[in-house]
Amino acid sequence: MPSLVLPLPAWGLKPDQLDFISERLGQGAILVYPTETFYGLGGLAALGSAAEKIFDLKGRETGKPLPFVASKLEMVLDYAEKPSDLFYRLAERFWPGPLTLVLRARENSLPEILYGPGRTIAVRIPPLAWLRDLIQKSGSLLISTSANLSGQPPLASFQEVYEIFRDRVDLFIDGGPTPGGRPSTIIDLTAPEPVCLREGKIPAAEVWAYVYER
Repeated sequence: MPSLVLPLPAWGLKPDQLDFISERLGQGAILVYPTETFYGLGGLAALGSAAEKIFDLKGRETGKPLPFVASKLEMVLDYAEKPSDLFYRLAERFWPGPLTLVLRARENSLPEILYGPGRTIAVRIPPLAWLRDLIQKSGSLLISTSANLSGQPPLASFQEVYEIFRDRVDLFIDGGPTPGGRPSTIIDLTAPEPVCLREGKIPAAEVWAYVYER
C-alpha cells in the first residue's frame, strides 16, 4: 500500500490533520515525522503491534528498548512509577527539549515489548508544539526512535528517510530538513545517582551543573 505524505506547514498541522493522523495511529499506523533533532519513526506506545512493526522496519533487536515522546508532564506521570524530586527538577529546567529521562515504569502501563531493562521507559517532551498536540490528541506516548536502519546514523533529510521507508510505513510528515546535529541527551534516573547514558544536544556538563548547583 502506498505511503501517504503530508507536508508540514510552518504553522503546524491543522485540526483535521491532527484528527486524521491520530485516528490512523489508533488503528496501528506507523508514522515518520520530524523532531527537534532528526526524523523519528513512531507508532502508539499503547499498541504492542506498532512496536513489533518498528523493530522489523529498522532491523532492530527486540531486546533493545525504544524511546518515547509525551505531550506534557502529566502524560509522563501516567506511565512513570514514583518519580524522584530530581526528575521534577530536570523536567522543569529542560522540558520541552532534547533531554530523554529513563524512569521506572508503572506495572502494566505498556505492552511488555516496550519496557526497557528493569521495567523502565525513556521519555522526553519535544519542543515542537504541533507534535505535542498530536501526541495529546492520540492519547498515548508516541514511540520516537530514529527513522533509520539499525546501526546507521540518524537522518535529518526527509528525502533520505523517504527513500528507505517509502511504501513500508503508512504516513510521512514532510517537515523538510530537521536541525540534525546531535540526538537527545539521555539521563538514567533509576539508580541512586543519575547516569548519563548518551551525551547529545544538551551537554552533560550543563545537566550536571544544574543537578549539583544546590
